[in-house]
Amino acid sequence: MIDGVRVKKLKVIPDERGRLMEIFRADDELFEKFGQVYATTTYSGVVKAWHKHEKQADNMACVMGMVKVVLCDARPKSPTFNEINEFFMGVHAPILIHIPSGIWHGWKCVSQEEALVVNAPTEMYDYKHPDEQRLAPHNGGIKYDWERRDG
Repeated sequence: MIDGVRVKKLKVIPDERGRLMEIFRADDELFEKFGQVYATTTYSGVVKAWHKHEKQADNMACVMGMVKVVLCDARPKSPTFNEINEFFMGVHAPILIHIPSGIWHGWKCVSQEEALVVNAPTEMYDYKHPDEQRLAPHNGGIKYDWERRDG
């Protein structure tokens, strides 16, 4: 596992009315601080990658559909520099992923339906000076193949 990345299994509590899933709490071991909460959707087969932050840590969960999340450690002094991690998260794998700053990250929607990802980053989005760097998903310099692997 990439140094500093942490995963929390989420508990889904169903009853005759529906389901409840607690995602992130201020008393969680993963909690650093609160910046904002947002939700983003991804259509089936679409890749949203690569993103990296200098200050911000992300705390992401997929609450509808399924995504394959991929991380690449871009911190030269990290013991896991250039290491890649893959996670599947969503309705069939309810987890929260804590992604520290300095980690390239992105995901691909692997479900037939649109995926809904909720993020609680440690920083508010700065519209004038965004803490976000981007690379192209398929030829941006990270050697990762987003294609499905059958077999």
